Amino acid sequence: MHFFLLGASSTCFPALLQAYDATVQKKRPLLAIQALVAGALRSIFIFLPFFAFQAYGYLNICVHGSSDELRPWCKAKVPLLYGFIQSHYWGVGFLRYFQVKQLPNFLLASPVLSLAVYSIVHYAKLLHRCFQRTSVHKQIITALEKRPVVSYRRSDDATILSEPPAGLTKKAQGSSKAKQRKPVATEIAPATFHDSTTPANQNIEEDQDACSILLLPFVLHLAFMAFTALFVMHVQVSTRFLSASPAVYWAAAHVLASPSRANRRWGYLICVYFIAYILLGSLLFSNFYPFT
Repeated sequence: MHFFLLGASSTCFPALLQAYDATVQKKRPLLAIQALVAGALRSIFIFLPFFAFQAYGYLNICVHGSSDELRPWCKAKVPLLYGFIQSHYWGVGFLRYFQVKQLPNFLLASPVLSLAVYSIVHYAKLLHRCFQRTSVHKQIITALEKRPVVSYRRSDDATILSEPPAGLTKKAQGSSKAKQRKPVATEIAPATFHDSTTPANQNIEEDQDACSILLLPFVLHLAFMAFTALFVMHVQVSTRFLSASPAVYWAAAHVLASPSRANRRWGYLICVYFIAYILLGSLLFSNFYPFT
């Protein structure tokens, strides 16, 4: 189910951004409706296999079944076959796995859950800083047009976005473009380098490229998955479950690329855990041990 949610969120969110751009920027409401309808149709097609399977089970068991007594899930307001199987036979439910005998499984899932929580906190702080520095409107425009936020900082700065006059020679155009780049360069400097004493490669990518409103659906999706893995489902499945989120790998890569000594140690532990999961997980999972 989480794969369907990830696909739908990555489809609906860009559609919402396009609808906002069409309504606010381009003043074309029909284009906004077209973007929303296209996003809704894509989401429907993503969820269609799941609901088709539920309908197939309902028709075969509840409607055309041979049993005289209906199964309990057939009488539910929303009859979901898969949800009933998980709850009735597997014991899946809110806080139902919080038992003393399950402590080893919680320890087994603690590394990936810790990495997921770190990823959520890290990117939530990053998005918070982005929204403090740049308005949501500018973030949306940047995400849609793939331009630097710097070029939108001054709405009256026509020299950045305008074309040179037709009467200028090539040499004059070159000098004009050079002059136009100067104010942009002066604005980029304080945005990328918060402190002159920080390493040159520490804040550039994090503050410019990684800071995007497009991170929001991935962070929300990972938060939903981490909450479900910890409080609802079998916690030992968290490693396989959370591995579907790209934000987990982004956070691991951020730690590995960090120049600080503390992050270097955590990066070493992450590499050891990933390698152990590949080697030991393949052996244990194939022999029906709960290393998943």
